[in-house]
This record gives sequence, structure tokens and C-alpha cells, in this order.
Amino acid sequence: MAGKPGGGGSSLIVLRSFTAPDNDTPIATDFWQQYYTFKVNGCNAVLGYIPQSIIGRIQWTDTWTIDQDSRTVVLNTPLTATRETRSQALIQTLKATQKAGVISMLNKWRNETFPIYDSNGTVLLEIERCASALFGIVTYGVQLLCYTNSNQKGLHLWIGKRSSKKQTYPGMLDCTAAGGLPTATLPIDAVMCEAQEEASIPYAFIRTNIKSMGPISYFHVRGDKAGGEIGLLQPEVEYTYELELEGGMVPTPSDSEVESFSLYSVEETVGFLKGGLFKPNSAVVIVNFLIEHGIVNGENEEDYEEILAHLHRPLEFPVVIQSST
Repeated sequence: MAGKPGGGGSSLIVLRSFTAPDNDTPIATDFWQQYYTFKVNGCNAVLGYIPQSIIGRIQWTDTWTIDQDSRTVVLNTPLTATRETRSQALIQTLKATQKAGVISMLNKWRNETFPIYDSNGTVLLEIERCASALFGIVTYGVQLLCYTNSNQKGLHLWIGKRSSKKQTYPGMLDCTAAGGLPTATLPIDAVMCEAQEEASIPYAFIRTNIKSMGPISYFHVRGDKAGGEIGLLQPEVEYTYELELEGGMVPTPSDSEVESFSLYSVEETVGFLKGGLFKPNSAVVIVNFLIEHGIVNGENEEDYEEILAHLHRPLEFPVVIQSST
């Protein structure tokens, strides 16, 4: 970041994988030729992007239409199809692909689904969580950052370290608690559950003191640390929260996903950001927190407007934003 905190360099190092080329550039032409649009019969909206490298590996049934000229994949269920029948058609395809053993990400099957919305904000179908990035659909999640702020020591952040056995981003730094937002779950319920499960923070304290920082939206290109296939597009909406811990309260790992928690100063945290030590979608939440607290602003960060654009990117898909509280 320019100026304080940290001095020198650019904060955009943590945002480099959070973009896709503008549609009117030569780079964009080469970039987007690697992807097919994903649609469902009866819905005109583009619902996601599937890499060309994945198209040939998925075990498509006759329910699907793949148009090589328009680079479009359509789930061709009848116009009378229901959310359940569309979801089942997709599951059958994914299960057949999993059985073929040609896509490693499908080995992480969770029996947890994410919603895919239509242009009216209605759930059109649901997709198994581990397959969401294969189809490039919008996913939703929650992130909580705990902190302390004393007159003696100033602002410090509770940073988690992911287990080295995690399938995704093993050993990297993380927010205090985070998780995906499954179908039919409210953000506030999800974040409180994650805070209890991952950081052992009492429910009553969370409910009384948690504060929403609002949603952020971004477009992430998955790299090799994400686990599984690389180059997958992952547009996401994250509901972000902060929680000040007082009276000696500390987060404590309560499951195998978190190795430890440590309390770091803002300067130390920014150094970790610049060093690429954070899980990518946690890094952007940290940046958002620093903006919310006025630590990063237009006066001390020369790339401030570009950072805001990355954190609040309009997504070109049907998106439903729920209340954060």
C-alpha cells in the first residue's frame, strides 16, 4: 500500500487474481475464448462460465446442448421443469463425471448445495458445492474478522492459520471464521455458526456484538493453491462481519480446519497481505476491514479507487443480496 500502513509497494498484489479482462481489449478476446457460457432452458441470463478444458471431461447426458459456435452449454430441461428436476439433472451429470474420475474437484463431494438464481431472484436449481467453480456460478459466503483495540496497544487483528491438511489453501492465513452460504441459510445465521464451530466464540456474545461490514463482490480466477483444477472462474459475494473481543476473550480452534489463531498488528497484517500469505478471499476481507476503519483511504493509497472497484465489482449474472443482519 502506498503511504501507511506498511509503506511502499501496492496493495493490489492481493487483488491480482480478482479480475477478468475488460470485454473490449485484445487480451479479453483470448481470455474469454477459453470459456463457454452456462445457461438453463427458459432463462436468458448467463449463469456462469465453464472452462473449455473442462467441457471435454464432463460426462454430458442428452439433457444438455453444447453449441461450439456460440460457445454455450445449456441445461435443456423442459420449460415446465422445477427447481428439483433441474437440480437432479445436474447431479446425474456430476455423479457420472465423478465416477469417471476425470475431474479431481468432484472427489471433494460435500452433499451441500449452493443456489443458482434466475433473473427474478428465484432459485432456478441447486449445485453441489464442490462443482460450483467448474460451472463458474456465483457463490455466496460469510467472513468474520475479530479484533482488539486498546489505548495501550492499538488495533490488532485475530488471524487464523488454516490446517496444513486442508484441501484448499492449506497452511495459509485466514480471517477468524468463514464459510460458504448454503441454500436457504441466512448470512447472520451462517456466520454465527462458523464463529462457534471454528473459533469457539460464545453464541450470546456474537449475537450481541457482531457488526456487519456489508457485502463485497468480486471475480476470482482460481490458482494452483485452491486445490483441484486451475483457471476456474469464481464470482463471489461475501457477507463480511467484524467483532471486537474484550475482557480477555480469545478465539480458540474447535475443529480440524484451523491450526491456530494469532493476534497481529495492522502493520504485521499488511506485511502478510503483501507477502501473499492470506487465502485470497480472506485477503480482500482484510482490505475491506482496513477501509471500513479508515486505515486505508484515498489520501494514503494511490490505488484506492481501483481497490474499491475490485471489492464491489458488479457481477454479470443474476445475484441475490440478502440482509446481513
